[in-house]
Amino acid sequence: MTAQDSSADAGTDGRKAPAAASSGATSWRLTWAIRVGSWLIRLLALTWRIRVIYGASTVARLRNERRSIIFALWHADMLPLLYHHRDEGVAVLISEHRDGELIARTAEGFGYRTIRGSTTRGASRALVGLVRALEAGHDVAITPDGPRGPARSFAPGALIAAQRAAAPILAVGVGARLRSWDRFRIPKPFSRVTIAYVGPALPEAVSVRAASEETVRFQSLMAEAERRADG
Repeated sequence: MTAQDSSADAGTDGRKAPAAASSGATSWRLTWAIRVGSWLIRLLALTWRIRVIYGASTVARLRNERRSIIFALWHADMLPLLYHHRDEGVAVLISEHRDGELIARTAEGFGYRTIRGSTTRGASRALVGLVRALEAGHDVAITPDGPRGPARSFAPGALIAAQRAAAPILAVGVGARLRSWDRFRIPKPFSRVTIAYVGPALPEAVSVRAASEETVRFQSLMAEAERRADG
């Protein structure tokens, strides 16, 4: 090896080292944020008084019948439901937006399976993952409005997955004294959190395209779940 070669190699290594160090620091910060965030969620959730006030028997019946369920919930209500359904092995669809990795790893720490993608970005891969999870006997959770919104607007992805896998949809509503933070609604400490499940409902269409046109009916189902959760 010539001196010139050694110099070139050293320069290349010198350029790679800062990048590797930066990547390692970013990974460490992410791991730290997930651990701290998960403990804060658990500590806060321990103060909540969670009660299912409607639809608990429906969830139990579907599970006893070994039917996979699609839980449809608004993105803003994810946090209390993430805690309530912890360690049940539910597969949750996590968007590939910039905060997705943080949310995915936090969900995995609460015992969830994760499917990456959304009904817009990475839609094809996400739908395949959802259908496979449902056909394998897992319940799945979908936020039909997603992190990008528009908030509380039912996108058709859940309906397409339900039609393909013949899986029932349960609309989930959450009622509580809430604070809003970074698009999430977070129940206040020591507040009463009420949950309602409305359904089950299946798309009536026989084709994927027709199923995607039934969003108005399922938007109404979500509104009923919210109304019942609010008491």
